[in-house]
Amino acid sequence: MKILGIGNAIVDVICKVDDEFITKNNLTKGLMKLIFDQIEFSNLLSNLKIEKTISGGSVANSIVGLSQLGDKVGFIGKISNDNFGVKYEEGLKKEKVIFFYRKKKELLPTGTCLILITPDSERTMCTFLGTAGKISKNDLDEKAIKKSDLVFLEGYLWDEGDPKEAFEKAINLANKTAMSLSDKFCVDRHKSNFLNLVKNKLDLVFANEGEIMSLIGAKNFDEVISFGKEIKKHLVITRGEKGAISIHKNEIEEIDAKKDLKVVDLTGAGDLFASGYLHGFINNLSQKECLIKATEMSSKIIQQIGARF
Repeated sequence: MKILGIGNAIVDVICKVDDEFITKNNLTKGLMKLIFDQIEFSNLLSNLKIEKTISGGSVANSIVGLSQLGDKVGFIGKISNDNFGVKYEEGLKKEKVIFFYRKKKELLPTGTCLILITPDSERTMCTFLGTAGKISKNDLDEKAIKKSDLVFLEGYLWDEGDPKEAFEKAINLANKTAMSLSDKFCVDRHKSNFLNLVKNKLDLVFANEGEIMSLIGAKNFDEVISFGKEIKKHLVITRGEKGAISIHKNEIEEIDAKKDLKVVDLTGAGDLFASGYLHGFINNLSQKECLIKATEMSSKIIQQIGARF
């Protein structure tokens, strides 16, 4: 198998809202908020009109993108044997993704993420992790990890206790590992752990400009480039309207963002960017070719609603 994704198995619930809804519910536009109270989450959802429901999660979105590009891929994520869990598994199978997890009835329900789209196309997320956040090392399929060319992980998955142990086990068993830093919220929460992973454990890292600058405490982007060269790893950084950059040892490639796009929804832009880059990486394309494919995928996804083609 080319790539195995390990991440939070989350059902995406997409809703359109106005800016007032974001303010009224004390949310920060463009960022993800974790909700730990199931009743609070249910109350928030009850006031919304659902546009679309998708089997999602950041890495799962990337893995589906890779499947659509013709790569043989799989996914591990913890779900419960409930209505959303059944839909989740069916959704991945429909996309030709091998799901390496045997669901059973859990204490917590299958994870859900509200994706709130404001008129400016920005997305704000409210995530109730449910059982997805309880993934442990015993939930991992060791054979699937060892037989994969690369394992792709997400920062959203990292947390102290069982998830951290699962994360570390996956890295130790994998042939090669890639990770997305996921969100500045995750970076700020786990800075020392993430910095250790980026410097010492991972082969390939995806981040946006804000995430990587926060991680290393950079005052300007030149410091990010110096950091990338210094650690001699493979960093891929998206920079919004400034395009994207790939730093591998001393080789640097840049690509401009595509212009004049009809942006509908930014959901999944980073996930599908990762799909394109990983597709190139695992098929031995050059850094420049990887960036071109990544930009093509992310440009296409933001011109529609949702993180799936």
